[in-house]
Amino acid sequence: STLHLVLRLRGGHCQVPCGIFDDPKLVSDIMEAIATIKKAMVQINELSATMNALNFNQMTRWVNTKEEHASKIISLVGEYCLCQRVKPVADPKTPFKSEADYIAALQSHHMVMLGAMKCKQTVDPANADALESAAKEMSKMYMPA
Repeated sequence: STLHLVLRLRGGHCQVPCGIFDDPKLVSDIMEAIATIKKAMVQINELSATMNALNFNQMTRWVNTKEEHASKIISLVGEYCLCQRVKPVADPKTPFKSEADYIAALQSHHMVMLGAMKCKQTVDPANADALESAAKEMSKMYMPA
């Protein structure tokens, strides 16, 4: 991958744009959400071994938490990264030197979104590991080399 070669991106976190942007915070927020998803999956799997009212209640809460954090990742990648940071090669503000780099960035971001969706649909920790791996790859664009 050439994502680590991309220059640090400039812009804003909203669609104004306001010019306020904290890439390390973005990466931290995504990784924190992934850690929460992983913990939720472990808890759901453990609690499901013995079904009673309390475990059912806690499982429901963990499922909701997992869903919220996966949705947060999808939203951050879509609204923060793709809408504001990943610009086509024709755009004068693009950080990409070639169409291939741009496409690689799109694919990397898409893998994170797909991974978050898969985590919503399952409680398999392997899916959370795959999400984490995809997020680490995507994060190369947002962290200093």
